[in-house]
Amino acid sequence: MKWSCLVFMALAIGLLIPSVASAQAVADHINGLQVVLDKLYKDMLPKCSSLIGVGKGIACFASVFYIGHRVWRSMAAAEPIDVYPLLRPFAITLVIINFSAVLAVFNGILSPIANGTKTMVTNSDAAVKELFAKKEAAVKNTEEWQALVGESQLGDYSLWVKYAHPSDGGGGMFSKIWKEMQFIWDKMKYNMQNELKMALSTILQILYAAAALCINTLRIFNLILLGILGPLVLGLSVFDGLHHTLSVYLARYINIYLWLPICNILGSVLGTIQQHLIQLDLDALANNGVTSFGLYDAGYLVFMVIGIICYTTVPSIADWIVHAGGGSALQHKVTGHAHNVTGKAVDVATNPFGIRS
Repeated sequence: MKWSCLVFMALAIGLLIPSVASAQAVADHINGLQVVLDKLYKDMLPKCSSLIGVGKGIACFASVFYIGHRVWRSMAAAEPIDVYPLLRPFAITLVIINFSAVLAVFNGILSPIANGTKTMVTNSDAAVKELFAKKEAAVKNTEEWQALVGESQLGDYSLWVKYAHPSDGGGGMFSKIWKEMQFIWDKMKYNMQNELKMALSTILQILYAAAALCINTLRIFNLILLGILGPLVLGLSVFDGLHHTLSVYLARYINIYLWLPICNILGSVLGTIQQHLIQLDLDALANNGVTSFGLYDAGYLVFMVIGIICYTTVPSIADWIVHAGGGSALQHKVTGHAHNVTGKAVDVATNPFGIRS
């Protein structure tokens, strides 16, 4: 009930403040924060150099211990010394010394995937915005919009009479008063419906953009941690019993890096579906003047909910590609809360007053 009241208050504010109704502008502003995250990663990455000395010291100690143990065991058993496995600690130490350059090369290998998918989602978003512009222009050509809203935003009584009462031949004074009252009522109903849809669209578009931003924020946070702690992990991987930490580290880094390309692919797929739905809606609007997938229509709002839920599955999809083993408690908490908030938003959208049958 508390969630219902909070979201309903947000809807009321959206109805009272016209600037809140600019859903697309708010969502675009949130998407613009992605640039800040990219800059944050570049600013924080050089700080991994502070742990290079620590990692190098651990790796050197581990190398001496590892080589001494293997050589002593071979000598004690009167066996020939296998030199090839002894090169592993030296190779890891060399990587730690040049860790910043190695990490830059690693990111350079993975970055074409992110850049290629970013082009896909950019083209898809541009096509969706173009179709929405055509859709809004088509809506403004309908008789209903021209009669109840019009360029003056006040409606046109004479057009409304032709639209609502095409076969009416006039009438007396009481009939005229009744029509004027009906005209005012139709305008109020039309505007209230549009304002409510606009407020719901604002909330869902903000949640949709915030879901993508949240996934990318978690991704950048995890990549920064992996980058800063990388030399320490590599140093520990020299010890016997900890060799697996190197492969787990690499798998985890690739897994988390792939979150952004997967988000881009998901956004491109959702955008392509939107294009087809908007095109179908344009055809329906041209044939019978009925619309169901406009920027503020129910079909679009439901689609936003689907998109929000899809974004919470990105870490699981990345785990299908490169299985890193286990999971992050922070990741599970964030995705769990995202599912709960989405469910509450859908519940309020369908039943804003919290009335239960």
